[in-house]
Amino acid sequence: VVSLCHHHLSPLHTHTHTPSSDSALSRIILNYLTIPSVIFLFFIHKSTQIFHMSIFEYNGSAIVAMTGKNCVAIAADTRYGIRNTTVGHDFRRIFQMHPKCFVGLSGLASDVQTVHDKLKFRVNMYRLREKRDIKPSSFANLVSSVLYERRFGPWFTEPVIAGLEGPDNKPFVCAQDLIGAACYTDNFVVSGTSSEALYGMCESLWKPDMDSEELFECISQSLLAAVDRDCLTGWGAVVYVVSPDEKAEGGVKVVKRRLKTRMD
Repeated sequence: VVSLCHHHLSPLHTHTHTPSSDSALSRIILNYLTIPSVIFLFFIHKSTQIFHMSIFEYNGSAIVAMTGKNCVAIAADTRYGIRNTTVGHDFRRIFQMHPKCFVGLSGLASDVQTVHDKLKFRVNMYRLREKRDIKPSSFANLVSSVLYERRFGPWFTEPVIAGLEGPDNKPFVCAQDLIGAACYTDNFVVSGTSSEALYGMCESLWKPDMDSEELFECISQSLLAAVDRDCLTGWGAVVYVVSPDEKAEGGVKVVKRRLKTRMD
């Protein structure tokens, strides 16, 4: 805009600097385009850029998983929307494969349901064949394989896996992209349209060796603060905390809590 306005204010100087290859139409535009016209075209260009939205932002999502001392937590928002329009506030993004393994799926809502069905089928087949539940690390490899099979026409979802592994209940968290490239860590992983805000909050609040209650408070505050900074997420959240318990089924206790958030 500044360049075009400069040409408009000083039309006599533009001819001396215009290359010989410029067309006559270009010279006419530079010399006679008015400042209001330039401003109008600028805002038209910017308004069209608003609708150039990533398919991952079509429905919106926010998922985070954290580790503690022999415990793990995974949380997600419950908003279901179409771009900026909120359709519902009870959409499910976290799925329990078995008491020690959970997966959260961000991205396009239809692909979330499709990928969950395929993963549930694979896990059931593994249980029938091996006579035991799949380990979270093995499940992460299974998810990566399922996604990589569709690398030329991928599902638009990015999974987060969380669980307890082995007899010592070691916390396990993992995040993957849409073709199954995995990121393993020992603190926290995030996914969805609120990823940047989630990273900042988790880096500020997370600390090692938290017990189950501290872990719940940390992951809840991180998620609530992040979704307040993203209009595509929020409208409630759900948190799962998994910790060892010899009296519970499968040797672990799964606590599910719902969070109330701003709904505007």
